[in-house]
Amino acid sequence: MTIPSLAEFVAAIRERPDSADRFSLETEHLLEVRLSGDSVWTKHGSMVAYLGSVKFRREGIFEQGLGNLLKKALSGEGATLTKAEGTGRVFLADKGKRVCLFRLEKDALIVNGNDVLAFESAIENKITMMRRIAGMISGGLFNIRLSGSGLVAITTHHKPVTLAVKPGKPVMTDPNATVAWSASLDVDLRSDVSLKTLIGRGSGETFQMEFIGDGFVIVQPYEETPQIDKAG
Repeated sequence: MTIPSLAEFVAAIRERPDSADRFSLETEHLLEVRLSGDSVWTKHGSMVAYLGSVKFRREGIFEQGLGNLLKKALSGEGATLTKAEGTGRVFLADKGKRVCLFRLEKDALIVNGNDVLAFESAIENKITMMRRIAGMISGGLFNIRLSGSGLVAITTHHKPVTLAVKPGKPVMTDPNATVAWSASLDVDLRSDVSLKTLIGRGSGETFQMEFIGDGFVIVQPYEETPQIDKAG
């Protein structure tokens, strides 16, 4: 193995040439957001570096509405957002997870609260709680409904897969491996006591999310335990 010189090493991992895109991938695990006197919502604590004149302001108590505030208080979990505003470039990451980019075009998507990394401020976001599932799995489960038009960045452990949901052909998933799904789908909870008895564990495999309707579900090859936001 040929060991590079310091100059070669630095050159090999140098940032990509400045992109004109609003959101772009610096690497598979690092998102670059360009600000031009405007703002974007980011996951609290996800900023790893920035260039330019950028300010970070944590989401205000009533900024997203009283309904969102109450749901956050009830869930005890963090979908805490930070608004990045100003002019410059911001680099975001979340525990080395893979970053996935897409554009909403008058669409609506529900995303696991742990997996939202950033979205444009024009997109409407609302917290949704699945109480039946929250009481069954470790740490509970809350989600964010994103709707409208604009860019969104989510994170996954490894490369995700999309499963089609068709009328009469529901899809079942492990709650801790479920990343996002069509907002039009109906979601229910199924339990498999026999599986728990046979395997002898009370993981997400004992309880499954059942998706019914016409749409899709995104899952990752990893069971992620929801994280509690302990920031004040």
